[in-house]
Amino acid sequence: MTKRTPQPKTPARNAEQVQLPAKVAAASQPQVAPKAAHPHESLDRASRAAAAYMSAGVSPHAFIEAWSDWALHLARAPGRQLELAERAQENMTKLMAQSLLPRTDAAPAFVPKAYDHRFRHPGWEKLPFRNMQQGFLAVQDWWDYATDHLRGLRPEDADRTRFMARQMLDLLSPSNFPALNPEIIEETRKTNGKNLAEGARNFMNDFVNTVAQVHEPAPEGFQIGKDLACTPGEVVFRNDLFELIQYAPQTDKVQAEPILIVPAWIMKYYILDLSPHNSMVKHLVDQGFTVFMISWCNPTADQADLSLEDYRERGVIAALDAVNAILPERKVHAVGYCLGGTILSIAAATMARDKDERLGSISLIAAQVDFAEAGELLLFLDESQIAFLEDMMWEKGYLDRPQMARAFSAIRSEDLIYSRAVRRYYLGREDLPTDMGVWVSDTTRMPARMHSEYLRGLFLENRLTAGRFAVKGRVIALKDISAPIFAVGTETDHIAPWKSVYKTQLFTDSDMTFVLTSGGHNSGIINEPKLARGHHRISRRTAGALYVGPDAWVTQNAPQPGSWWPAWTSWLEEKCSGVVPAPSIGAPDKGLVPIVAAPGTYVHQT
Repeated sequence: MTKRTPQPKTPARNAEQVQLPAKVAAASQPQVAPKAAHPHESLDRASRAAAAYMSAGVSPHAFIEAWSDWALHLARAPGRQLELAERAQENMTKLMAQSLLPRTDAAPAFVPKAYDHRFRHPGWEKLPFRNMQQGFLAVQDWWDYATDHLRGLRPEDADRTRFMARQMLDLLSPSNFPALNPEIIEETRKTNGKNLAEGARNFMNDFVNTVAQVHEPAPEGFQIGKDLACTPGEVVFRNDLFELIQYAPQTDKVQAEPILIVPAWIMKYYILDLSPHNSMVKHLVDQGFTVFMISWCNPTADQADLSLEDYRERGVIAALDAVNAILPERKVHAVGYCLGGTILSIAAATMARDKDERLGSISLIAAQVDFAEAGELLLFLDESQIAFLEDMMWEKGYLDRPQMARAFSAIRSEDLIYSRAVRRYYLGREDLPTDMGVWVSDTTRMPARMHSEYLRGLFLENRLTAGRFAVKGRVIALKDISAPIFAVGTETDHIAPWKSVYKTQLFTDSDMTFVLTSGGHNSGIINEPKLARGHHRISRRTAGALYVGPDAWVTQNAPQPGSWWPAWTSWLEEKCSGVVPAPSIGAPDKGLVPIVAAPGTYVHQT
């Protein structure tokens, strides 16, 4: 293999090209690509890239190292070995007692984890399936105990070993085998085997689509721009990195200060503008806010050299410049979701360092600034694993969609992989389309340079909160931010764990309101008020107040029923200076004219 040579980036295409204000235009120019590597290094990287494709992007060295570390420490811990033997004996005793004296009304000795849905069918409560289920859960319990932290063992190796053990057990679960799963047996009898025929068809369809990397169109009733991402608006600015959408006002009077939303580039933006009933964008517009949204491009090999700095300067700052050109002399309420919140934090700290006071407030939604406790995604990341990913990206110019999807699915493999496989391939049931499901399957690519910088600088080295993250050669500090902050974490988030999100309070000094809401990374955020589900906790920390740890914070703040959105919109209104007549779309006198109707063109890139 040979390294693909990046093609020169083209300026914005044009029937849509506009005369931009000088500051915006300067930020829109692509940067020069770095110098090519030595040919010998290219040979090595090509060889490693081939190995990475064979292992689906997983570094075997990283996992072998974890198993070796765990096994060697366990081998020299006779006391722990006795504990494990006793645990195995206890679990076997429980299983035998339950098998010899079966009682249908007795509580099971072992229960699945809260997120494990594999054994919900009533058939698992009957013999012999109950014994198979309990045997599997007993083994799972023993391995969880065996891979617990051990003195001298690196904590990340213990966690990684537990993860790998769980992956192997999930593969061998009795729920995955037709002859051992009562739900499959019942369905096969009921349909005379039609479910297996339908399942085989589903399997072949998924297999072909995976091999060919076919991106299936959205099902009927879930069309982007018609059913999803359908809040009215116009793209008012475009460069090679993003389109900026300005949404049409729905009220005669609006809050004077606009909102700029920065979504993560790891996903399509319309998670925040799903169906009309649960669209955060529509909710804000209906409440009288002028809303702008960044819609990132889906990068190709020609954009392999896009950097993290590009996403800050030619992304966030360019969008802010355009908003200021449309609504001059007004502060902007900036909102960042997931990685969009991370890059917004970097941009805000840089602006604070440079005495740029254009931000009226900052909302960080399920966004991390410190990555020391970044959850199970860290299990995939060490020097060896990142080098593997870099070699894969070096050959293609980007991290492809399948690698991203596999990483997120593996974290909850029992539900996102195996339960879905059983449902599709053995029960013969199609996935029921939902707006969230359509968005989840609409994955994106990551440009090689940016993703490497992000993984190394933030996840692996945690530079932002360690005081080692530099922008334009000068270190930035989150404590320089003086704008008020509204931060949101979700209770069951396995991508941005809420205690990691909470640590934003540890590294900032400005006035902060923190919300902890029920639900996960997406379901907890997309929680429209009309549905009134779940609960949330909320409190305010005044500027300069002492830090309170997350566990103490939970005990001090009782849960409140319903969505957190009304509390957020009230907070935003308090930060505004009052209402003014609704503005027009764009600024034609400054070259920012409507280009195309929302949701634009970049959202359709596959």
